[in-house]
Amino acid sequence: MKIKNILTVLEEMAPLAYAEDFDNVGLLTGNADDEATGVLVCHDALESVIDEAISKNSNLIVCFHPILFSGLKKITGKNYVERAVIKAIKNDIAIYAVHTALDNHKQGVNKIFCDALRLTNTRILIPKENYIRKLVTYTIPENLEKLRNALFDAGAGNIGNYENCSFNSQGLGTYQGNEDSDPKIGTPGEFVEEKEIKVEVTFEKHLEGKILKALFSNHVYEEVAYEIYNLNNSHQNIGLGMTGELTEAMEEKAFLEFVKDKMQAHGIRHSAFNGKQIKKVAVLGGSGSFAIKNAISAGADAFLTADLKYHQFYEAEGKLLLTDIGHFESERFTQNYIADFLSNRLEIQVAVTSIDTNPVQYL
Repeated sequence: MKIKNILTVLEEMAPLAYAEDFDNVGLLTGNADDEATGVLVCHDALESVIDEAISKNSNLIVCFHPILFSGLKKITGKNYVERAVIKAIKNDIAIYAVHTALDNHKQGVNKIFCDALRLTNTRILIPKENYIRKLVTYTIPENLEKLRNALFDAGAGNIGNYENCSFNSQGLGTYQGNEDSDPKIGTPGEFVEEKEIKVEVTFEKHLEGKILKALFSNHVYEEVAYEIYNLNNSHQNIGLGMTGELTEAMEEKAFLEFVKDKMQAHGIRHSAFNGKQIKKVAVLGGSGSFAIKNAISAGADAFLTADLKYHQFYEAEGKLLLTDIGHFESERFTQNYIADFLSNRLEIQVAVTSIDTNPVQYL
């Protein structure tokens, strides 16, 4: 098995197109054409983790955080990033990062967070914008079923819990081919009026190439008429953060003790208690201060995230319990999820690092 075959499986788990524009996901070091000897999963691909990969004969490290986030102008080993990259390259170890590609997935980081707290009725907190497109095309009735099914197979027509969604309307199409044309119906130079079906399907933008290939391969016309539109609809199944509900409401202090236990948090910083029962909870693994207003708007009684600054605790405004449980702690079960996903699909050694890469220590 080549490394590139494993990358295909990783794309199934967390499509790179789901990642935020600022992020640096995908293959960061290494050659995808190399034969894979084993996979080591970690949160951060530090030098010590690369040493562990070497000892375990694993030449692919799948990390959550990208060790290469911003550009490097020099690689001299002067800091932990450069030392890790040098060691990986010297030892032919590939490093692949998922980060916000998995953050935005409906089964990803925040669903894992919710599951750890046994939250139900989960929904995306900040649905992804500008991600849905619509294809409109026209064909003859005899070609409709074949063409539409091909588009469905390519990933078009999925809306929430429904698939194979389309709208089809009948109309009258006209055309007149020139002397070099080869029309399916009629002859060159002839003005043709023909019953046609207008087919409309939505799709996620990263599937556009696949959708167009299906369109051109299964359409009967020499020249395929089609339009693609960007939609303003939010994608309800892709996005950052998540909300969910506890089985039973809890007092604030009891809720924080519950969170501390389930997320194995060493310490929790929080806004002032306001005597409100906690039932609806918003979560966002990692740095989530930007989503405080979203959590309030969603009607959450508590918002669990990390990396909150002093003044940001004021933003709770007494409307919810604002809680910082620690960056690593809010994402701690992600590496196990990645390892389980790969183990169930690959016939190759997959292991989780034994090294605690959390840089924050507690007394």
